[in-house]
Parts: sequence; structure tokens; C-alpha cells
Amino acid sequence: MRVLSLLGGFFLYLNMLIEFNDEIQKIRDVRSGKIREGFKLDIPEIDEHFRFKKGNFNLVLGHANVGKTSVVLYLMLLHSIKNDLRWLVFSSENDPYTLIKKLIEFLEQKPINKITDEEFDSRLDFINSHFKFISNEEIYDWKALKNLCQAVKDAWDYDGLIIDPYNSLTKKLDKGMNGHEYDYNVTSEMRCFCKKNNVSIWLCAHAATEALRKKHSQNHEYYDHPIPPMASDIEGGGKFVNRADDFLVIHRYIYHPIEWMYSFIHVRKVKDIDTGGRPTSIDSPIVLKSIENNVGFKINNVSLIPKPNREQADLPF
Repeated sequence: MRVLSLLGGFFLYLNMLIEFNDEIQKIRDVRSGKIREGFKLDIPEIDEHFRFKKGNFNLVLGHANVGKTSVVLYLMLLHSIKNDLRWLVFSSENDPYTLIKKLIEFLEQKPINKITDEEFDSRLDFINSHFKFISNEEIYDWKALKNLCQAVKDAWDYDGLIIDPYNSLTKKLDKGMNGHEYDYNVTSEMRCFCKKNNVSIWLCAHAATEALRKKHSQNHEYYDHPIPPMASDIEGGGKFVNRADDFLVIHRYIYHPIEWMYSFIHVRKVKDIDTGGRPTSIDSPIVLKSIENNVGFKINNVSLIPKPNREQADLPF
């Protein structure tokens, strides 16, 4: 019996070890330029710094009310249009109908009350085939949400999962576990969920209250406005950036009399630059300008979603 137990343990450990030759082949692919890059949008200002990569665990940080959800939803939609990616959305702070409304407005580049019935109806199939929404009428902890997301994945093969925000999930601590250990455990499980399902999680989080008190200095163009948070300013501390593959900070100067319509994406971390992307410099984030009525975004005064041409037999997306 002791021999059988030892053999069982031996084979268990074998299953936990990597296949060395498989890893060497990945290095050979890097050396020969064969490694697959993350999905591009063909928008150089974004592609240079941030790509969609299946299996990645990403953090999105920002102060309250800066428009994190709108920017993330817009990036998701761009990838649906360009790369046919599909998304599962859990947003506890936004009713699903408001997110669907926003997607329709992004596609039409008009406020919802200016969209005709024909235009409205023409967008529903595209949105329903690329986005599924989890009801926000229930309160979840990570374990319950994970089981639900796994069930959806088994039935509907999505590519990305957004959890917005992290602090809306209840914490069920095991005996003797503190909140710090719990966060480490949950983020580790999220990474495993990504790798197991080849799904990218985009986890939205708020900055700590202290970060909101930090203001630009007197010689800065945004003097006295709250500064974009650093990765370490996230609620719960630096452990989140340690766990993340990519880490984004979304910021907007909401109190500025003129430039409140600009959203800034600071890419604070890109773990694997071999597959594309790199951090933005401190003073050179990706800059998105809101389209009038907040129905999309521009870069260099060009809308990132082409305006629909209904003279075509079919819409391009």
C-alpha cells in the first residue's frame, strides 16, 4: 500500500510539471518571430500600447465617475467589430438596458432619442450575438460568479469577461483568512479561470480615497485637479498590479471647464511585450475625445467607429 501511495504521488507531481519541450518551442517561436500577437484594432495610438490577448487577466483602475465603464465598453465594441470577439458583462452598478442603450448609441453615433426605429432594430442582432449580460439584481461573491461564468462559457463561447467593479463582490473569508489574503486568493483564481478557459478578464476597480486627494502641482497644466491614480493607488494595494497581466488606468478631468470631454488611458503595465503593447509614458497617455452627446470617441478628431452607410445592402457590422 505504501508503494502504491508513493506511485500515486509521483504521477500526481508528474501531471503538475510542465512539458519542457513545449516551452522550448514557444521560445523558438519568439526567436523566429512566429509568436502570435494580441488582437489589434488597426488604430495605431491604441495598438502600440494595448492589445486584446486571450487568457490575460487585466485590471482597469480609475476614480469614481470618470467614465471607466463607457471607455471599456467602447473598447470591447471596437474588438467585436474588428475581431468578432464576444463578451460576457457583469456590471453591478449599471442596469443591463443602459449598457445596451449605450452600445446602440456608439454604433449609430446618435443619442437614443434621435435614432429611428429602423436604425434601432438593425443593431439588436449584432449586439445580442456579441454581448451577454449577467443580471445585477443578485449579489455575488467570486465563487458564485465564477460558477455562473463557467456555465455561460460552456454554453456560449465568449472571449472576454468584464467584472465591474471588484468591490461589488461580497467577500466570504475562510476561517483565519484576512481581506488581504482573500484578495490574493481570488485574483489567483481569476488568473486560473483565464488560462483554463482562454478568456480575458477585465476587472474594474476604484482608486483608494487617498488617491483622490492627490492634486497636480501649481506648475502643471491641470493644476489643482486630481491626478490619474498610479497602479498602487487601487483599493487593496499593490497586490492587484502584481497579479495583473496588463494594467490600465482611465482618467478624466471631470471638473475642467473645457477638457472634461477627454478620456485618458494610461497603460501602467504590459507583462508580455512580445505579443504586442507597451506602457504609455507618464505624460503621454492614449487620448480619446468624446463625440458630442457622449455617443462615442475620436482620436485626432476621427471617429473610431465608421458612420453607418445605409445605402449599402448590409451594414458593415
